[in-house]
Amino acid sequence: MVIMQPMQPKGSDRDMRDDNIDRLELLERPGLRVHEMTAIILCGGLGTRLREETEFKPKPMVEIGGKPILWHIMKHYHHFGVRNFVLCLGYRGSVIRDYFLNYQTHNSDVAVDLRSGGVETLSNGDAEDWRVVLAETGADTLTGSRIRQALRYVRGNTFFATYGDGVSDVDITALLAHHRRCGRSATVTAVHPSSRYGELSIDGGLVKTFREKPQVNDGWINGGFMVFERAAFSDLKPTDNESLEQGVLEKLARQEDLAVYQHGGFWQSMDTYREMCLLNDMWASGQAPWRIWEPCRLSA
Repeated sequence: MVIMQPMQPKGSDRDMRDDNIDRLELLERPGLRVHEMTAIILCGGLGTRLREETEFKPKPMVEIGGKPILWHIMKHYHHFGVRNFVLCLGYRGSVIRDYFLNYQTHNSDVAVDLRSGGVETLSNGDAEDWRVVLAETGADTLTGSRIRQALRYVRGNTFFATYGDGVSDVDITALLAHHRRCGRSATVTAVHPSSRYGELSIDGGLVKTFREKPQVNDGWINGGFMVFERAAFSDLKPTDNESLEQGVLEKLARQEDLAVYQHGGFWQSMDTYREMCLLNDMWASGQAPWRIWEPCRLSA
């Protein structure tokens, strides 16, 4: 994840129009509603710090409560009405491809005729109302170029994007509204990272409170859950291999074209075995702050 300094658009909305009226007129045109928009999820990384789980499967397929973390992320977006997804595949992408191609079979009761090879679905199970594009973007492609490749499957000018290894309770509707209000080519969600150590409150030689691995209050990092305009990737050529973080986002920041949505709520990445165990413990205890999707709430 990228350490970042929060940047808010300078001046009033009127000042911004004076600075770049053409860009804002484009962004202020009526856009797609949330349920018509697409979420791109980056699924191609190696996940080397979670080698215990990722030697034979990509990190987005590491499970929380018996479901891939990728499923949790998609459920989160769908809670706010998003049903169109593009998954940027890379390392062991066939595992993700097989999961979704066989999704109904894995989540339904079926009868298999071993003589004929026929398969009969006896129940539909929990079928998700998702349209999922499985986009092969290459094993060695960097994140910025993965998104550029995925744009051919995106409808409209504005789309969501995030990483396939982090969960949060961020309000996607509020994030999109903030992005449109700021009038920049991209908006990133800034979050407080969680501490890797327990936090003690000490008074008079006694521990008054103890919190295991709390979220820190100082410092912000890029937590994913981003919103982009297509124009953010207009400089990338098909032959380029560019990082989203060190390439696209840094360039937009230099141009003062990168807004930030500061989220003070829950956020947790799954970069290590310890963090995987933490998220599974939260789920098992019924205290998973990112599980906000029941019932589903469609947004205009």
